[in-house]
Amino acid sequence: MTATTGPAATAARPNNTAAQTLTLFDLDHTLLGGDSDVLWCEFLIQRGVLDGAEFAPRNAEMERAYQAGTVSPHDFCSFYVATLAGHSPQHWQPLREQFMQAVIAPRIPAAAQALVQAHLGAGEMVVLTTATNRFLTELTAAHLGIAHLIATECEQADGLFTGRIADTLNMREGKVVRLHNWLSERFLVFSEFNTRCYSDSINDLPLLEAVQHPVAVDPEPRLAAVAAARGWPVLKLHTSPR
Repeated sequence: MTATTGPAATAARPNNTAAQTLTLFDLDHTLLGGDSDVLWCEFLIQRGVLDGAEFAPRNAEMERAYQAGTVSPHDFCSFYVATLAGHSPQHWQPLREQFMQAVIAPRIPAAAQALVQAHLGAGEMVVLTTATNRFLTELTAAHLGIAHLIATECEQADGLFTGRIADTLNMREGKVVRLHNWLSERFLVFSEFNTRCYSDSINDLPLLEAVQHPVAVDPEPRLAAVAAARGWPVLKLHTSPR
């Protein structure tokens, strides 16, 4: 794990302000080598749950559009939440556990685990914030030891996923909205924290701009350019290219 400058190297050093430090981690392409939604779709295709001829090209196009920043948050999140439609959480649980163990866990590098543990060990409030839905990512948060998860919420009716989004999408500006709402529910105020955010993507620029200490992690080209222009630290957690 190497950093070019500043906070990434010193962020987790214990100090008397640790309890007032709020550290935010994006998940996909930040702590995880890949995109949870895209990998889930590929996993379901491999298991024969989704029709590969139909879903593989749509999945690839959705990933491309996300990386380019050209897909709307609603279209992106809805496409993947729809894969759960018509079934209960209990129905999906065995596949979700297989997905976590076979696909997700091997893609979280030791450097990412160590960084998270350093912040947790310093007594900071650590939050995993992701555009991927809660049902897919709550096992990932638990695997990382992160108790606080802000994710896109899946609507349910009569115990079944409807395939629709509930609440504000946790993507782009929605991540800032959801964070403030999450803190407010706990009678906490964002401005009273020392704040830091780790992310790889230009999609998280609103959140990175909102915190005091933004850190670009293996950034895609547009975020890398922003980080260079603004003097933000850049951290490398993954050994393979994006």
